[in-house]
Amino acid sequence: MTTATNSSVGATSAKSATEQVLCEISAQGVASIVLNRPEVHNAFDDKLIGEILAVLDEINANEQVRVVVLRSNGKHFSAGADLGWMKRMAQYSFEDNFNDAGELARLMHTLNNLSKPTIALVQGAAYGGAVGLAACCDICIATDRARFCLSEVKIGLSPAVISPFVVAAMGERAARRYFLTAEVFDGDEAVRLGLAHIVVDQDDLESTADDMVQKLLANSPQSVRRTKELIARVAKSPIDNEVIEYTQRLIAEIRVSEEGQEGLGAFFDKRAPGWQQ
Repeated sequence: MTTATNSSVGATSAKSATEQVLCEISAQGVASIVLNRPEVHNAFDDKLIGEILAVLDEINANEQVRVVVLRSNGKHFSAGADLGWMKRMAQYSFEDNFNDAGELARLMHTLNNLSKPTIALVQGAAYGGAVGLAACCDICIATDRARFCLSEVKIGLSPAVISPFVVAAMGERAARRYFLTAEVFDGDEAVRLGLAHIVVDQDDLESTADDMVQKLLANSPQSVRRTKELIARVAKSPIDNEVIEYTQRLIAEIRVSEEGQEGLGAFFDKRAPGWQQ
């Protein structure tokens, strides 16, 4: 992984002969992860999946990273599975395919549960597994040229591994249509479905991303992390005594924490909190 300490959110490191995933970390703690296979429209294969996982694991352990931006070089976010990879896996046994699918599942789970807030920037095609990546990010910004497609059934497959995350984003009803028809839909439809949050002109993607990053950086790192945990916990749980007690405990812990005390003190003193300085 290539790392810098003073780059902007939009900067990428120079491509090497072996790097399919680039990463830079800005002085503000913004990690920009770049899928770097533009010659094949950033299609997935086992090597790319492994490299993304390695980068995410490193970023998750890095306390200096506060925001993660996932993007791609070239015209397309990702065309989905690499054809050569699919052809190779078709010749493998059930067990080999099961284990291979496990790595993609781990990628989706890792991204979905990352302790830092994540932003996906989607331009051009986002097909198959790429829709999973977008769904696993906290915020998805699409350009007016973005096109989404759950295309697996067209070639006799199923969006199985990504389905829990995509259904959570777009809902069962929409999944019944788009999983089964493999229709292509644009960014406006992705926003209507809840898969994306904003559609912008291609030329405005960088400034929109920077604006969103600054909004996230203005907030308490601890509070953002704990709130991500909160959302994951309450979204899938009944409102019972266990959940109610969890929320009580969470707010009590945050109130008495160092960042909680700093945030409240800054609010009452009408000054910027320490994490903004």
